Order: sequence, then C-alpha cells, then structure tokens
Amino acid sequence: METAQDIRTINEWVKEKSGIVDLLLMELEKVIVGQRHMIESLLTGLLTDGHILLEGVPGLAKTLAVKSLAAAVDGKFSRIQFTPDLLPSDIIGTVIYNQKTQEFSNRKGPIFANFVLADEINRAPAKVQSALLEAMQERQVTIGDETYPLPQPFLVLATMNPIEQEGTYHLPEAQVDRFMLKVVMTYPDKHEEQKIIRLNMASALPEVRKVLTLGDILEARKTVEAIYMDEKIEKYIVDIVFATRNPADYNLSKLNGLISYGASPRAGISMAKAAKAQAFLCHRGYVVPEDVRHVALDVLRHRIGLTYEAEAENMTTDHLIREILHNVEVP
Repeated sequence: METAQDIRTINEWVKEKSGIVDLLLMELEKVIVGQRHMIESLLTGLLTDGHILLEGVPGLAKTLAVKSLAAAVDGKFSRIQFTPDLLPSDIIGTVIYNQKTQEFSNRKGPIFANFVLADEINRAPAKVQSALLEAMQERQVTIGDETYPLPQPFLVLATMNPIEQEGTYHLPEAQVDRFMLKVVMTYPDKHEEQKIIRLNMASALPEVRKVLTLGDILEARKTVEAIYMDEKIEKYIVDIVFATRNPADYNLSKLNGLISYGASPRAGISMAKAAKAQAFLCHRGYVVPEDVRHVALDVLRHRIGLTYEAEAENMTTDHLIREILHNVEVP
C-alpha cells in the first residue's frame, strides 16, 4: 500500500519522465492539424501496448498520423491495404523454395514492424483477420515450422470506413474485443480545414524529425505501469463495467431491454491501463476519476451489444455509456 510520500515520489518521477509526450505532440502537430483526440489515443496505445480501431471517413489523416508517429520514434512502419482477395501469407509471410540452394526459407511479411496500419480491416476474409488476430494477441507469428516474436513496441492501428459497406466482412466480437480502444474520428472545423488546405498548398509538408527512440517508449511504459491507482478508482472502473451487464443494479432499469451483452473483463483491464496512460499524458503520477471518464467511451463503445429495440430507437453505444457514466457514483 503506497503512502502519501510514495505517491509524491511517483508524481515527481512521472512529471520528469512524461516530458516525452510534449516532444511527440509538438512533432506530430507539425503535419497533423486538429485530431488531438486521435493523436492522444495513438500515444495511449503506444504507452500501454494496446491496439486501436479507428472509424472515420477517408481523408482524415489516419495513415499520415501513424507514419509520422513511426518517424518521430524511429520505428519501422508498414501499411497493409485489406482487400477481399488478401491471403494470410500476404500479411505474416510465407515459406519460399530456393532452386539454387534447393532449400526452403521463410520470408517475413509486413506484420514485422513496430507500427502496422491495417487499412479497412473489415474488407478482408476471416482467415486473414484471424492471422492478424494471432499476431495482435500473442505478439508472435508462425511461418512454416518457425515461430518469430514480433518487434517491440508493436502497435496495430486498424481502420474501418463507416459509410461504404459493399464487399466488407463483419468483424467478430471476439476480434473487436482485442482492440484496446475504438476511436471515432470526426471532420475538422472550419479553421482547421483552412489550415489543412494552406499546409497542403505549400511546396512540401514539414518533415517529422526523430525525437525519441524505441527504447524511450519501452522505458515510458514502465513509468506508466508505476502510476498510482487507488482502490476506489479500481472499484469505480468495476462499477462502470458491471453497469453494462446489470444496469438495473445501478438504477438504470430503462437500459435493460437495450443491451444484448455487456463489456468483457478485458474492458476493465483496458480502462485501467488507458486511465494510467491518460494520467501520464497529463503529467500526473496518480489516476483521478476524470481520467477514467475520459477514456470510457473509447474503451467500451465496441464492447457493448445493442438489441433490435435499441437500434429501432436510434440508440448508440455512446448514448448508453454516457447514461452509465452519469448514473454510476463517482468516488
């Protein structure tokens, strides 16, 4: 049990170590206009070893953001465009036969990178999705008889286009649950749009410099793990998760017929990790309830199933989560 002195020590340590956040944000905002929430979500995934599912229309700088982050931390970047004819070997690699040496050798695929952009993940068939799922969950890939660990850090950013559903495959709930966050991106405002046009009319985009190493990121993860989370905050997270399963226990009987299934235990784990990362982004060595509330939408929106009644009433998971946050007692 940490004492007040221990928490002060952790807080000072985090203040010192979290300076890397400002460095990264400064570099990324050279080329990414607006989309602060997306950038912070990327950093949350990076700091907690979690993957991110992004939903947004084309042209919102998803690829540019991941590519820029990879450049800023000197990591290897891969982009995989998912299509219905994609094969698992196109992602993880394959065994090839060399006629000269008369030997088989393994050729690694684009999954062997620190930052992998899986563009329009719902366009690929189930076999390809399951191959990516193994890599995301196990942090390793098997090619032939050999198993290879994936590089660290390893972050998958998968995108989904919400407006075009032809030629797409439904993502199974078990796979979606593996994503730590689901971030819904919105259009920029008028001022940001004008800035984007001006930036792209210039002769060349600003260059993102390398400001950190992969070792710095792995070190920052240890700092995030050490951030103090009080038992009351843990109970608050548990209450939020349980309210998605048994809403009547939290004076939310009106949600009973709207939720077909609640959040899994991974939701609580992800919320705790994301809340610690949010505290780190705020240069704080302890978690407060507002950190939990800040990440709750992104952690839960893909982990709650809606009934037909909810869809008939035009209810979304975001509406339900806000209702739950409004009713669950804050410590």
